[in-house]
Amino acid sequence: MDIIGSVALLVALFAAGYAFFVGIVGISSHRPLLTRAARNAGILIFPIITLAVVSLVYLLFTNNFGMAYVAEHSSRHLPLVYKLAVLWAGQSGSLLFWSWLLSIFAFVALAANRKKHPELMPTVGVILAGVQLFFLLLNNFVDSPFRVLGLVGAGGPARLITLTNGQGLNPLLQYPEMVMHPPLLYLGYTGFTVPFAFALAAMLRRVPGDQWIHITRRWTIVAWSFLGIGIILGAHWAYAVLGWGGYWGWDPVENASLLPWITGTAFLHSIVIQERRGMMKRWSLWLIFTTFLLSILGTLLTRSGVVSSVHAFAKSSIGIWLVIFLAILFGACLWAFLINRQELRPRRTLDSLLSREASFLFGVLVLAAATLAILWGTLLPVFTEWIEGTKITIGPPFFEKIVTPIALLLLVLLGVTPFLHWGHNSLSQLTRDLVPSLAGGAVAGAVGYIFGFRQPEALVCLILAVFAAITIISQFVLGARTLVTRSHANPATAVGTLAMRDTRRYGGYIAHIGLILLFIGISGQAFNRDTQRTMKPGSQLTIGPYTLVAQDFDQIQTSRYQGVRAHIEVFQNGRSVLMLSPERLFYPSSQVTETRVAIYSSMVRDLYVVYQNNDPATGYPVIHAYVNPLVHWIWLGGLVIVLGTLLALFPSRTPTNGNGQSHGSHEEAKASDDAKAPQPVLIGQRRASLFE
Repeated sequence: MDIIGSVALLVALFAAGYAFFVGIVGISSHRPLLTRAARNAGILIFPIITLAVVSLVYLLFTNNFGMAYVAEHSSRHLPLVYKLAVLWAGQSGSLLFWSWLLSIFAFVALAANRKKHPELMPTVGVILAGVQLFFLLLNNFVDSPFRVLGLVGAGGPARLITLTNGQGLNPLLQYPEMVMHPPLLYLGYTGFTVPFAFALAAMLRRVPGDQWIHITRRWTIVAWSFLGIGIILGAHWAYAVLGWGGYWGWDPVENASLLPWITGTAFLHSIVIQERRGMMKRWSLWLIFTTFLLSILGTLLTRSGVVSSVHAFAKSSIGIWLVIFLAILFGACLWAFLINRQELRPRRTLDSLLSREASFLFGVLVLAAATLAILWGTLLPVFTEWIEGTKITIGPPFFEKIVTPIALLLLVLLGVTPFLHWGHNSLSQLTRDLVPSLAGGAVAGAVGYIFGFRQPEALVCLILAVFAAITIISQFVLGARTLVTRSHANPATAVGTLAMRDTRRYGGYIAHIGLILLFIGISGQAFNRDTQRTMKPGSQLTIGPYTLVAQDFDQIQTSRYQGVRAHIEVFQNGRSVLMLSPERLFYPSSQVTETRVAIYSSMVRDLYVVYQNNDPATGYPVIHAYVNPLVHWIWLGGLVIVLGTLLALFPSRTPTNGNGQSHGSHEEAKASDDAKAPQPVLIGQRRASLFE
């Protein structure tokens, strides 16, 4: 199977090269036969790479330890689900997995548009093939997953060897989230290739208008969603497995995944203004370019070894190839922009700062500022090491000082924007609309202050979060009330009907509510507390409302690991609530020590208990306990964002009148907005939203 996999990668490389070069010749010579042949070659890349992936999976499942990749990352006793995860656990395997996912997206994009967009698709196919060609070059000549183990004999010739067992998968990766987290990130990274290809193709072919945006909106949402879910799962893995009491450490590789998600978010908002008002065309173009470039940059940071991270692969020679690829991509983007800069001029300028387009513009600018700040903090240590030979460390305090005011400003925009219309707005009318939301935020702040929200940033976050949530919920209430009045439907049915009539708008609102919940959860960091002590049977440790009593300790011994476990009874308000059993494990095959955290979670707070180590003086365990308020809200917020995104992907059900005609078309809605219609909710009319 190793030979089959190697040959499949070579054939895929040939197909990508054929699709790229023949596609260029077909476009430049205006020969449709060549462009069709190039497209078909691009489509064929997917089944060919699939054969290589199947070959590697077969080698993993059959424990072929004559293969270097299998020996380095798998073992006989590794559960099957984690043997599958080995496919992307190492550098060469993950590069193959990346190429495979990219081929899936390219296959769907090329096959689904075989008879559509003839002015764009040949160039789109060439760009997709070019990206695939680069990664397949890495797969074949830089870091192949089909290398065999061998020894060079005294006389010179090499001989193959086969080990009886492999080193096994890193124990830190043997966790359910890590079966899903990397694939979802890769789906996000590779998924952004399609909108990037359409945007670049539209510029290179000088196709006027917003056609490429209409084609790729859903592609962008899907990639953005995959990346966001992957980030949340990675945060949960870090929280539950690494044992340091947190979920986000502003690690360079963590930041590398967050950056394209932020610019993708900005892009989704920027295209709303471009479609509805003819503004921010250059912003939209560069935001999708930047999102894809940041995805490649994240790959560079993860694989080159230039940053130290628990998430990164070992240092390798692949970094220089990625730097060259990034330079080529940036050059192509810059050239495409320069030859179209006149066509990208806005159709109109900003008429009023008190308008929906101004609010969207501010939001995009805020997200862009966040991207620049995080990128600067991530890359500065790398630059200082290159230039001065000294490596500085930029820790969480820097990022938190930068991101906190940005997050608060986003909450303000989330609360104000739903009541704004396109064009001019009345300040007095906006103020009246916002009174209930402002009052609700003030009440929440007063209650929060009474119950201990004394830290300024956390208190402001609570006030603004409730303010924004009330504003968004009011949009559902007002729309549902209108439907109930007109059709006499019950309120629950009216809300469902309202959401399905404009899925993009209300899906966006639900995603915004999820973001608000996530911000509330993050604000709980201001009240984190922790303590540790050496505990012997009968010892007590008090933290927050909890008293921890050590009952006993025992040894753990399995075929894969050995370790120690503490049994700790948890009391709250003098009442026993549960038993927690944190563990500390050692894996002889990989010489890795792992902590298994015990967590008692509720909507209010988490009790987080870690078996830190053994006290060298007494031999008793050192138990580290944390109380982390509101963490559960982060995972809940992530789930709500996913639900809102799923709703936004559904097509809207436009209501019709008795003649079967729509009550409100897109153009009518636009005209209504331009005329500054005062109503905050338009039933049956399409209003701009996060995904529209």
